[in-house]
Amino acid sequence: MKSVRVHQLAKKLGISSADLIEKLKPEGIEISSHMNALDENTCRLVEEIFKKGKKEKAPDQKTKKSAAVPKEGAVAKKRAKKPEKAKAAKEPEPEPEQVELKEEKVSPVKETAEVIQSMPEAEQPIHPLPEPEVKENIIELSESVTVKELSEKLNTEPKDIIKNLMGMGMMASINQLVDLETAKTLAKSYGFDVRVDSLNDESLIYESKKDEENLQPRPPVVTIMGHVDHGKTSLLDAIRQTNIIGSEFGGITQHIGAYHVELEKGNIVFLDTPGHQAFTAMRARGAQVTDIVVLVVAADDGVMPQTVEALNHAKAAKVPIIVAVNKIDKPNADPKKVRQALSDYSIVPEEWGGDAIFVEVSAKKRMGIEELLEMILLQAEMLELKANPSRRAVGTVIEAKLDRGRGPVATILIRAGTLKVGDPFVTGIHWGKVRAMINDVGKKIYFATPSIPVEVLGMSGVPQSGDSFVVVEDDKKARQISLLRQQKQREISLAKLSKITLEDLYNQIKQGSVKELRIILKSDVQGSAQALRDSLEKLSTDAVRLEIIHSATGGVTESDVILASASNAIIIGFNIRPEVKASQLAEKEGVNMRFYSVIYDAVNDIKAAMEGLLEPTYKEKVIGRAEVREAFNIPKIGTIAGCYIVDGKVTRSSQARLVRDNVVVYEGKITSLRRFKDDAKEVMTGYECGIGLENFNDIKVSDIIESYIQEKVVKKL
Repeated sequence: MKSVRVHQLAKKLGISSADLIEKLKPEGIEISSHMNALDENTCRLVEEIFKKGKKEKAPDQKTKKSAAVPKEGAVAKKRAKKPEKAKAAKEPEPEPEQVELKEEKVSPVKETAEVIQSMPEAEQPIHPLPEPEVKENIIELSESVTVKELSEKLNTEPKDIIKNLMGMGMMASINQLVDLETAKTLAKSYGFDVRVDSLNDESLIYESKKDEENLQPRPPVVTIMGHVDHGKTSLLDAIRQTNIIGSEFGGITQHIGAYHVELEKGNIVFLDTPGHQAFTAMRARGAQVTDIVVLVVAADDGVMPQTVEALNHAKAAKVPIIVAVNKIDKPNADPKKVRQALSDYSIVPEEWGGDAIFVEVSAKKRMGIEELLEMILLQAEMLELKANPSRRAVGTVIEAKLDRGRGPVATILIRAGTLKVGDPFVTGIHWGKVRAMINDVGKKIYFATPSIPVEVLGMSGVPQSGDSFVVVEDDKKARQISLLRQQKQREISLAKLSKITLEDLYNQIKQGSVKELRIILKSDVQGSAQALRDSLEKLSTDAVRLEIIHSATGGVTESDVILASASNAIIIGFNIRPEVKASQLAEKEGVNMRFYSVIYDAVNDIKAAMEGLLEPTYKEKVIGRAEVREAFNIPKIGTIAGCYIVDGKVTRSSQARLVRDNVVVYEGKITSLRRFKDDAKEVMTGYECGIGLENFNDIKVSDIIESYIQEKVVKKL
């Protein structure tokens, strides 16, 4: 079916164009004119809506017909009663009674109550009459409420709320946010109880327990990664041009960043963002968008540094990996060499007893493309990817930009639910209402199901890649969540936490923010990288774990800095220097980079940092003993022991222990230490002194006072 105009479809359905336009507005399909053209999917949707409407109306018509029968009977009775009315007109007596009945007005509730009371007890209904509802002074407040909204809830003027806030020491304007505790205090002062409507992100999760009953299979989302010249783009073009079900699948549109492929056995969604920066940036924000990663490796080139980098990114995201060995049509192609090289990185082929899927393809000659797609669908079937299409839509921002003509535009990948035109939503710190949706082939659509990428218009600002996209109940809630997130972001920006450095590792481990030491290792040659890696991995212990999340040759790039920022790692460079952009980004993100030219210097620094992670132990050391020769009782001060230092020395800053007959009687601090009338910091062996103990007066002659200190013992690896 080709596109059909609105008036043609209305004629087919047997209604006017205006009625059709009005009936489609609640469904989220906005039509401005009867000459607008509707595509095939929209026409099918409209026909299904009207079929359901007819089925629902059918019983109503029967009811109307059955209701019409007694009306006819009533008319017949009225006609039969006409002579009786004529007779009644001759008799003047009944007329006043009829007038009295007309004037008497009995309420329906009262009349029903009287009828029920007049009935026998056995025939009275079991359920009592509903009692009138008593309105309680309860208001619902969200975690983010403005002064104006609070005044409306409390039925008072905003100026009164501002006045009360000033009395509480808070200066606020009419549009300023008020925290929940303050709002509760104000509500209680006005005689209202507060019920909290939480707006935290836990209520905006992708799946919930209610969704388990309505889960349906969804297409897998696949990202293709690999080295620069290994044929990623050629493979995407070959997939686009592959004709499996006899129709074209549409082109790869660069502006949307994702496209949808329809196959005979299922559908696949490919993300056109294979760059490591975008992949890591989304993972850094906690967005798990990709279901499967296809790692492209050229059979004539083998495993390259960017291949290893892509592999490490996929492993860090814990995503299943399918290896596509490309360019097998070349004479110098060696697929076995690729398998051997990847097995060193724990990617072992299935034919070698591992669990990694390897597919040999040629994007240029379109060899093995169907097998690759079948493997993707097979892997997706093993993952059992499902989503609930009947809930409110949730998704993830793939990319976003500011278009001069259309405003903020974002590519959204729907993860669950169905997104419709007109839905209010929240994405990142921004909110909006879906003004229009465009699919991967540039056509306007009115709804999108799970795993379908769409371009959405109608946002208040440009979100970031990886931000969540959630449809909410109404515009008001969307605005409140947006304001709350903006406030939290301002607080975070004011007190931004610095990234991990070697100097503050110990402080962070005590606070519980660092569980292990993560390192990104870059060197000039592979041999040095392997030697340094082996030396560092030997430092890892049960108490302090060292993990090298990425190791490669070459200078430090922006991708390395982004990975370090996302993983909270430090970068160690050996005989290399960072790129200018990488240095600027590291300074901006607060990533710690260290560069060495001697392996032992790097190992010693890392060892010292890891030793700082070990909590030190304390050992007691006795520094002196004093024998009590006399006890002096001084008013308002207490008992002072006249002592003779028999061993070592006694210091005023040390701890003291009183021993009597080899039994410890007291442990505490020395409050005073004097030689004659003068205060002393310490008294050596062979001298006499006066010692006062904190909160202890039971001192007797021949007691021994031990002076000791706590020595800090640093643990070594």
